[in-house]
Amino acid sequence: MKLVHLRHTLCASAVALCVSAAGAQTSSAAAPASAAAAAAASETGKLAWYGKKFAGRKTASGEAFNPEALTMAHKTLPFGTRVKVTNPKNGKSVVLRVNDRGPTQADRVGDVSYAAARQLGMVKSGVIDAELTVVGAAPTKKR
Repeated sequence: MKLVHLRHTLCASAVALCVSAAGAQTSSAAAPASAAAAAAASETGKLAWYGKKFAGRKTASGEAFNPEALTMAHKTLPFGTRVKVTNPKNGKSVVLRVNDRGPTQADRVGDVSYAAARQLGMVKSGVIDAELTVVGAAPTKKR
């Protein structure tokens, strides 16, 4: 799936979530579109982890990298987006917050923190095939 579609789908999912949370009623015809948008906000690909040697360095979002935080780097998702990452080989998953850009390798969809790698059971292997699903939109800035 193209990452551009993922970003557009994320926005559509966030709008649907806000409308739903506000208590607005939707027609039965609109419900499948929202479900399809939510299902489409996912991708699969290779993930690697980065750890202690990067501790304290500034991430693309401006915060200091903490290898013990449940965070990840992604090429296009907005900072603050919550992503459920699953290791299909062992069934382990974790929800991470996007706070950095990357990876720089073209064959990878993201990099995760050392803490996330431990929870996913990927420390030893270093790189895994993974499933990513957007589960929460980035918070909107107050004006």
